[in-house]
Amino acid sequence: MSSRKKTRGTTMARRTGRATDPTSTVSAPLAGLAALLLLLLAGCGSEAESGAVPDGWGTLKTPAVTVAHPAAFEAQSAGERSKYNAAAATLSDESGTIGMITVQLDFTDADSVEEAAIGAEAGVALGSTLGKQEEIQVAGPDGDEEARRVNFQFTQKDSGTDSGAGTPGGALDPKGGTRIDGVIIAGLDADDKTYAVRIDAVKGKLSKGDLKKIIDSITVN
Repeated sequence: MSSRKKTRGTTMARRTGRATDPTSTVSAPLAGLAALLLLLLAGCGSEAESGAVPDGWGTLKTPAVTVAHPAAFEAQSAGERSKYNAAAATLSDESGTIGMITVQLDFTDADSVEEAAIGAEAGVALGSTLGKQEEIQVAGPDGDEEARRVNFQFTQKDSGTDSGAGTPGGALDPKGGTRIDGVIIAGLDADDKTYAVRIDAVKGKLSKGDLKKIIDSITVN
């Protein structure tokens, strides 16, 4: 294996409160307030848990990475999805496919998570508005793993299989002129191979809350 420099096994610190017996030092009203604050802190901590799969959601599982998807998304079988995708799920309505989550593995050679993200960016359609790489953490086998997030936007050119909305290994097919929001999460897996989880959706069709849950669920195996 090559001597690649990566941040691995770095667990992000989480603050937890230590409960003591409040009645031994403070009055009853203050004790109740302290208990309430502890409950609120505990609730906030649970929201940021990496690798969690929300209740009722499905999962896309590959040898290198797993990601959850809302129940409204339908996972594609090996025969349905593109040969470029290790896993995929789509969101549809009367206008066609309006959302897609894809997982690609070992799609380019890379020595770092930055290079993996650059390789994934190459699959974004020409003319798209591409944001800067953002360093994030995803769940891994020994703690949180370094990854990169890239946001992008583009305008759907036309409907149909040849329109190619810029999604590698698949295409959305709403009417031309529709604005599409996208996110790529890219990095290196446990074997130093590239992976990319990409989420495309018609603007306004995927809530910020669900998008965050999808990203938070990503787990490198």
